[in-house]
Amino acid sequence: MQRALDDANASPSEVGYINAHGTGTEANDRVEAEAIHRVFGERARTLAISSTKGLHGHAMGASGAMELLATVMAFRRNLLPANAGFAETGSQVDPTLKLDHILLQNEPASPSLALSSSFAFGGLNAVLAVRPFAA
Repeated sequence: MQRALDDANASPSEVGYINAHGTGTEANDRVEAEAIHRVFGERARTLAISSTKGLHGHAMGASGAMELLATVMAFRRNLLPANAGFAETGSQVDPTLKLDHILLQNEPASPSLALSSSFAFGGLNAVLAVRPFAA
C-alpha cells in the first residue's frame, strides 16, 4: 500500500477510500487490516473501506481488474460501494480489525485518491492508487 502511494507521489492523508481485497477469510482479512493500520495509523479506524467481492464474487485472476473497475465507477458516480451481505463491522466480528467498513448502503463521497488492493495465492499482492479522471 505504501509503495502504491509512493508511486503515485501521494501521502496516506490523501486517500479517501480503499476497495479492499476482502475475501472474508480470517487470515486474509486480518493481514489486510494490519497492512491498512501500518500505513494509515490511527486514521485507519475512520477511513472508508469496502470490498466489492460480495457483489461480483471471487473471479480469481480477474478479481483485481473488477475491483479496480468498481473503484473507478465509485469516482464516476461519487458513491462508495457498500459491502454486499455484510451487516456488521469487522470490529464487531473480530475486534482486532478496527476498520470503518461501509455497510448496508452506498455512501456519497468524492475522494481525491483511492486504493484498490488485490492479494493472490502465494503472497502475490498488488495495490493500485487511483485518482478521478475528467470525462
